[in-house]
Amino acid sequence: MPAALQVERAPSLAEEDIVIFEDAVARFFTDHAPESRVAKWREDGVVERAMWNEAAEAGLACLSIPEEYGGMGGDYRHEVILMEQMGAKGVDGFGLSLHNSIVAPYIFHYGTEEQRRRWLPGLADGTFVGGIAMTEPGAGSDLQGIKSTAILTGNEYVINGSKTFITNGQTANLIIVVAKTDPSQGARGTSLVLVETDGAAGFERGRNLDKLGMEAADTSELFFNDVRVPAANVLGGDEGQGFFQLMGQLPQERLNIAIQGMATIERALELTIDYVKQRKAFGKAIIDFQNTQFVLAECKTEATIARVFVNDCIEKHLKGKLDAATASMAKYWVTDLENKIIDRCLQLYGGFGYMAEYPIARMYRDSRVQRIYGGTNEIMKVLIARTL
Repeated sequence: MPAALQVERAPSLAEEDIVIFEDAVARFFTDHAPESRVAKWREDGVVERAMWNEAAEAGLACLSIPEEYGGMGGDYRHEVILMEQMGAKGVDGFGLSLHNSIVAPYIFHYGTEEQRRRWLPGLADGTFVGGIAMTEPGAGSDLQGIKSTAILTGNEYVINGSKTFITNGQTANLIIVVAKTDPSQGARGTSLVLVETDGAAGFERGRNLDKLGMEAADTSELFFNDVRVPAANVLGGDEGQGFFQLMGQLPQERLNIAIQGMATIERALELTIDYVKQRKAFGKAIIDFQNTQFVLAECKTEATIARVFVNDCIEKHLKGKLDAATASMAKYWVTDLENKIIDRCLQLYGGFGYMAEYPIARMYRDSRVQRIYGGTNEIMKVLIARTL
């Protein structure tokens, strides 16, 4: 925890074995993701495949998947540590947390035994990079508006449709595709179908999208033109379960976003406090001006409140008690606060804060999408309002 906050960790994250794991993860990113390498990822618009292999070899892939399926045998605490350390170290754009705590859990929780044994070991050892293709040009937060289809023909599904804004889109070679297996049934006709993309006829990757931030993340368009996969590739073995599977996993995805936002807030505060102690104006350090002190006092207070809330959500989730509305609260409130605090921190840098070479400028750009993906913050408020 950054000294700037001095908040106790969630009790589950303070256990000795988790602290030891945290040190190992921190060392991995120090060694394998120095600023020069991360800068190259931003320049290239993608994290090179070698980094995925290095992470898998270090045991960082599929942390919360049982060992019998090739995973590391940990739990959600290990995924939290991974996300926090990526935030603390400024490892921008590496989609490992989506691979680990979104894609793999779909297969583990909903897959048949054969599907688990078929795909999870490959996600753990680096054979596969995972992706999930939900969003379409005409369907974002409204997942019931999905138009892509996967129609059973004989013993194969034939997939047609296009997807956009897909994380790991240029790299993923095992993609969970959200599609209508029975377009006449609305949400009940939705299924999740897995596509191994290597050599898949009719599968095409579109543009690596030019984004406002998150330059190192390969966010892409994907096209499915009569892509054929075995009937055994529908997740869980039965059609029509996709919408319910999606709803079951979205609370964890939204908590992930809140955790990532919290890590960014803490890094921004730590860097900014260090900067204003060193930077001088009118003959004294920026920190000595009352305005600076008041701004950072407010930011520290709000960040402390957010950390206590996120810690509570983590503890609830570990006990299986985090409901969808509370996860939505965490996602929208922490990401709104993330953008607010980073904006205020950037202001304290003056003109230097606007320079792309400074981490605060990159955090400013990268944080904006947090209020959009995983369901927009406006949609989060709709979901919360339904519980009133």
